Amino acid sequence: MKEQSAAGILETTIEKVRDLVNVSTIIGEPMNIDGNLTIIPVSKVTYGFASGGSDFPSKASKEIFGGGGGAGVTITPVAFLVVSDGEVTIKNITAFDNAAERVVNLVPEMFDKVNSVVNKAKKEMEAKQNADMVSVTDEPAAE
Repeated sequence: MKEQSAAGILETTIEKVRDLVNVSTIIGEPMNIDGNLTIIPVSKVTYGFASGGSDFPSKASKEIFGGGGGAGVTITPVAFLVVSDGEVTIKNITAFDNAAERVVNLVPEMFDKVNSVVNKAKKEMEAKQNADMVSVTDEPAAE
């Protein structure tokens, strides 16, 4: 059990915040789309914590301690890393009043961007396959 003191409360609070926030919170899990497109969310994490306490004199052999602590965490999506055909681009999220509005407004834009990248990749793949087929059929027949 942690020591009953302001330092003990602060230590427990920090441990709990650490449990909530790790590197996966900041750089999210990669999402693979159609095998050659990967989207990685990037977030900003802000946290704060406070604790305090006091020892009260007591007639007993031990002093009485009273204290408390608390923490707050805010996770804000800020960008997406888009990896396609070996190229990495960053798509920033424009600032809105709050995170929920930001995410709601981002969905259609990201869908359109992902859709255009996927369609472009499909067209390039089809063009390459057609070019390969043409080069095979254009070869002169062996006599």
